[in-house]
Amino acid sequence: MARTSNPVKEPPAGMVEKRGRGLWFTHVLMILGVLVIFFPIWLAFVASTVPQAAITHPPMPLLPGDQFLTNYKRALFSGVNVPVATMLLNSLVMAMGIAVGKIAISILSAFAIVYFRFPGRNFFFWLIFITLMLPVEVRIVPTYQVIAGFGMLNSYSGLILPLIASATATFLFRQFFLTVPDELAEAARVDGARPMRFFVDILLPMSRTNIAALFVILFIYGWNQYLWPLLITTDPSMNTVVMGIKQMFPSGDDIADWPVIMATSILAMIPPVIVVISMQKLFIRGLVDSEK
Repeated sequence: MARTSNPVKEPPAGMVEKRGRGLWFTHVLMILGVLVIFFPIWLAFVASTVPQAAITHPPMPLLPGDQFLTNYKRALFSGVNVPVATMLLNSLVMAMGIAVGKIAISILSAFAIVYFRFPGRNFFFWLIFITLMLPVEVRIVPTYQVIAGFGMLNSYSGLILPLIASATATFLFRQFFLTVPDELAEAARVDGARPMRFFVDILLPMSRTNIAALFVILFIYGWNQYLWPLLITTDPSMNTVVMGIKQMFPSGDDIADWPVIMATSILAMIPPVIVVISMQKLFIRGLVDSEK
């Protein structure tokens, strides 16, 4: 008997046409949105490659000029108050310290809350969670007094330590650990694995995408800090790049050095962009994975 093949039903022509139009319309909107967002960045880049006169005497050019190396060299190694290279290093150390510190403390706290049975563990978890209502701006005066009392002003430890506790990251890791099957912990216990061996060999690899997603968010959070570094640093050599951009704007009748300011702004965007692009796949997977 000959095998009869089931005919494949094709969608109506009107449906295909409507879907094609909707797809094109979506792409056009997306391209327009990208252009709207990218255009100010392009103007900042162009302003960082032209002389001062090209910015102060309109119309401003829309194509890069011939002062790229000169302006960026002035920004990196001269700056206005402090070389931008020094401020970029300070921001990088602060952002890395905050991101790594928050993740390390949060994942260990969540591990202890989920896998250890001790009196008041839920109380301590909610005590940590309540700190979400107390951002740095609310507790900034007592935090400053503590840091000053320990002699950590104008230091990397003073920039990093007050900001490395994160209730949000602790909550996210706790929720993820609650989805891990109890059989894994039981199997590790039967095999004689101690708690930290179970944590290192099983939980950490499973948390890789969560760690990557949180690292990107926390790195950008640390990189964009302004108020706390402004408060505890009086030595210009400890300025971060966000502080430096603000300090480059003149007061009174002074004239701003716009090419250097724009070059500094472009340089300040590069490290966060590199982090986002290099960890993009893990970042998206950590946010959309249904099991997390």
